[in-house]
Amino acid sequence: MYLPAAVAAIGGLLFGFDTAVINGAIVFLKSQFVLNDAQTEIAASSLLLGCVVGASLAAFTSDRFGRKWVLLAAAALFTVSSLASAFPRDLTQFVIARVMGGLAIGIASTLSPLYIAEISPAKSRGLMVSLNQLAIVIGILLSYSVNYLLTGAGPANWRWMFASAAVPSACFLIALLFISESPRWLVQKGREPEAEHFLSQMVGSEAANQEIKAIRAAIAEESGNLLDPTFRKPLVVAILIALFSQFTGINTIIYYGSLVFLEHVPHQTATTALWANVVIGAINFIATILGMSLIDRAGRKPLLMSAFAGMAVSLIAVSAAIHFQASAIAVLVFVLTYVACFAVGVGTGTWVVMAEICPTRIRGRAMSVATIFLWCGTLLVTLTFLSLVKAFTAPGTFLLYAIVCVAAFLFVWRLVPETKGRSLEEIDRSWRSQPS
Repeated sequence: MYLPAAVAAIGGLLFGFDTAVINGAIVFLKSQFVLNDAQTEIAASSLLLGCVVGASLAAFTSDRFGRKWVLLAAAALFTVSSLASAFPRDLTQFVIARVMGGLAIGIASTLSPLYIAEISPAKSRGLMVSLNQLAIVIGILLSYSVNYLLTGAGPANWRWMFASAAVPSACFLIALLFISESPRWLVQKGREPEAEHFLSQMVGSEAANQEIKAIRAAIAEESGNLLDPTFRKPLVVAILIALFSQFTGINTIIYYGSLVFLEHVPHQTATTALWANVVIGAINFIATILGMSLIDRAGRKPLLMSAFAGMAVSLIAVSAAIHFQASAIAVLVFVLTYVACFAVGVGTGTWVVMAEICPTRIRGRAMSVATIFLWCGTLLVTLTFLSLVKAFTAPGTFLLYAIVCVAAFLFVWRLVPETKGRSLEEIDRSWRSQPS
């Protein structure tokens, strides 16, 4: 169980590395290509446009060809785009290369947690799916560390930052050749002996037989229609939790953290700004491990609510610290508490909840739709952050994100169900028992 989950989670590592590497590189890219704020936003968000398209392709391709083979295609795209991003001669070429990488991330961000959810027993599914989130934050920390180490590598340092992602991309491609297909997809395609063999290796033959029966019963009820009233509420909840996870502003730190410290915190240099990123990445990693240890014990809902509340308070503190020109250490501490709250609850819980509440009968497509909205939210936040700062100042923009955190808290409290310890089929039945 752990080996295929870990291999699939490498997609999360590449997701984290490729999205976050722009944070350090953007400082030098902006200088070399002489980019204004609008062009900087385009450079930072071009990857995310590809993510939206990739997530939209993941649904029907994975239902037709299987989770494994579509992830293989994503791994190949990761490798090609990493090298292409290192050699552009102008902004247009850079944007094209990053869109290619976004396609890979959109696919991997949909299928990695979906695949892990489909191979994991109910009692440990939260921990297993959150392996993907752990891999994402490892990728983020790795990219920040590489950026920092390459700061003094000369004017071409940003090219090496992007090229370095080719190494884990190639490893992902090779490792995927040695994992099995999702048992739920195998049953859906009439290949039950393969699915039962895979499951029996994880949970024993008797439990595997019961799992096959549950999967078969769920598939037998498939209507395949995303617009069916039965699926409306879980789909809307999945979409909203995806959007709230992004509209709270976390990617302003992931993508623009170095610029925030360089331009809005006194006495900062590119080196100190990139060092602050490394510290943020380390806290993100530690807090994600804490979230993984809590999600199957505390439950999804309490973690999400606590996280959104903590993020709101932290953002208010960040806003005040920047407004009153507090020291860099003070700003960093408040940013760290914001990132830690996100990592413990929202970063870990969002992907788990999205993977669990989408009904079995439409899970591939529903997960893809929710992920498309997540990437649309990320794209919107990334594409507007510098413009919002120009219009409302940095303190005003962070206060706006704090208000969204409060709204997210209320949404989880009222509408998100607890899925801790329940099988995917039990969650499916609970939705069908509710009024449309």
